[in-house]
Amino acid sequence: MRWYWIDRFTEFKRGKSATSIKCVTMSEEQHDSYLPGYPVMPSSLMIEGMAQTAGILVGEMSGFEERVVLAKIGKAVFHTPTECGDVLRYSAVLQDVQKDGAIASVTAHVGDELKAEVEMMFAFLDDRFPKGPLFDPGDFLVMLRSFHLYDVGVDENGQPITPPQSYLDAERAKYQAAGML
Repeated sequence: MRWYWIDRFTEFKRGKSATSIKCVTMSEEQHDSYLPGYPVMPSSLMIEGMAQTAGILVGEMSGFEERVVLAKIGKAVFHTPTECGDVLRYSAVLQDVQKDGAIASVTAHVGDELKAEVEMMFAFLDDRFPKGPLFDPGDFLVMLRSFHLYDVGVDENGQPITPPQSYLDAERAKYQAAGML
C-alpha cells in the first residue's frame, strides 16, 4: 500500500506556495480502528498530508536534488475533526529557506472552515547521511505526475515547471527495462 496523504495539487508556485487536496473516504484503513464508531481522520495523518504538500514544495526548488526531510513541527493547532466525506485543502507557504533547511506554514481547510494550522521545519540532509536520492527517481516521478504537479506547477515567471531531466531519464530506463519502449 502507498501512503499518500494528498490526492492532487490544485496550485503550485515554485519557491512560494502550494495547495493540494485530500478527499477523506470511509474506505481508508485508518477509520477502522482510530476512533471506533466515530470515523474521523487522525491528526497525525493530516500532518503527514501537510508535510507531503510542503515537502514537495521545498524539494522542487532544487529540482529534487536536495534530500528533504521533515525535521520538526514547531506548532500544531487542530480546531475541529475532519470527517469522512470531507475534502481537505492543504495550503503551504514557504516562510524561510536557508542552506540547511526551510520553514513552511501550512493550513488545512474544509470549505471555508479552518481545521488545522501547522508550522513545519524541513532539513536538507548533508554528507553525514548516506548519499543518493531518498526515493527511486522513476517511482517518485510517477507519484509527482499522479499528484498533477506538472499540470498546475509554475515557476517564478509563471511558466510551467517540468520534471528534472534525471527523473525523465530514470522513467525512460524503467519503461525500457519493462519492454514498454
